[in-house]
Amino acid sequence: MGRLTGTTDSETMTNTTEPQPLILSWKNFLWNLLLISAGSLLCAVAVNGIMLPQHFVTGGITGLALILHTAFPDFSVALFFILLNIPLFLLAWMSVGRRFFFYSVIGLAALTAAIALVQVRIPLEDRLLSALLAGIISGAGAGITLRSLGSSGGMDILSVMLLRRYSIGIGNTIMTVNAVVLSLVTFIYSLEAVLYTLIVIYVSSKMLNLVVTGLSQRKAVFIISSQWERISEEILKDIRRGVTVIRGEGGYTKEQECILYTVISFRDLGQLKRIINQIDEKAFVVVSDTLEVMNYRIGNQPHW
Repeated sequence: MGRLTGTTDSETMTNTTEPQPLILSWKNFLWNLLLISAGSLLCAVAVNGIMLPQHFVTGGITGLALILHTAFPDFSVALFFILLNIPLFLLAWMSVGRRFFFYSVIGLAALTAAIALVQVRIPLEDRLLSALLAGIISGAGAGITLRSLGSSGGMDILSVMLLRRYSIGIGNTIMTVNAVVLSLVTFIYSLEAVLYTLIVIYVSSKMLNLVVTGLSQRKAVFIISSQWERISEEILKDIRRGVTVIRGEGGYTKEQECILYTVISFRDLGQLKRIINQIDEKAFVVVSDTLEVMNYRIGNQPHW
């Protein structure tokens, strides 16, 4: 095992018990409104332009409301939808914060208005292609909304809570919950419609993960090179990321070696590769994905 030397930059963040400000700045507020509006618009296009004309099934909170309406026909779907959202919004306030609650209320209102006002028809006859396109558009829309400081309500709130508490991917939560809901509505819709909707949900969850975490994904990089000092200096100077030097020993040569360990963003990976190739083409480099990184400079913790 190598030992770590003290070349890693680390600082601690000061916790505060002060309540979250609802609006950080007017510029930030307008930017979040733009994200929520764009995301809601795309989701409305997917719903009104593809899912409704193709008679795909509705999942999530709406699907649960439909099940309850079938069991209790005296009460409307809209009533059950509101009742199911109330505990989720209360949990959003208590578990995530009042700012997330505030922007999620705006997100739910924006999505409701967009679905009511945006009436389009995408001319696709093939149901498989329709399912794929609906998944892409709705996933991109939901992801853009979640790039804001809020959500569009419903299962998005539950997904953010599970991400913050248990580091479960947002797309994974949405896909799992919707799959369970769809299994319950098979007695209302045809099996064919349910299966097509599963395609929509799967593609949507993958697209959502890509939009929310794609460019913010962090890469862990190990570098073994005789020119480790020069490479380390370039990482610190050009990429401006911290580097840890691990003292190791070659298993075959028994020679003492220095291993560089650094965590960078996905966008910095290309630049790092060019730096290494320019300094030492024979360097041994291992790049791996990270699930989550906690740090005030390079961390990719949830922003809500």
